[in-house]
Amino acid sequence: MASQEISHKGRIISITPEVTEVEIISRSACGSCAVAGLCSAAEVQKKLVEVPTDPEGKYEVGQTVEVCLKQSMGNKAVWISYVFPVAILMILVVSLSDTSIGELYAGLIGIGGVGLYYFFVWLFRDKIAKDYVFYIKGL
Repeated sequence: MASQEISHKGRIISITPEVTEVEIISRSACGSCAVAGLCSAAEVQKKLVEVPTDPEGKYEVGQTVEVCLKQSMGNKAVWISYVFPVAILMILVVSLSDTSIGELYAGLIGIGGVGLYYFFVWLFRDKIAKDYVFYIKGL
């Protein structure tokens, strides 16, 4: 089942009856390089993930755990955040380039269309977020 989920190691920051906050350290592809400390390209970011608290889980603050998400949800996120906006941009730019409005305006309208798409994603973020439920696996 490990191939059907996306997982990251993290550390529990806080636990409430509703939500457990886990801090995940996200590294860029070159973050594991031996000379990453000398290079400014190696990025390390800390992210907080809110996970519904498992009433039967015996976790403690500071414990290292694995935060998991179904892989299908990760794929869905890629479609929402990358594939659909690129498709909107390409459709608008290509279809409007053949009109008399000019390439500059076609490009601006394409960027505006992508901006409008992301605005609607932002408006419906709470509804979208309900589909993405993380869970904790102890190490």
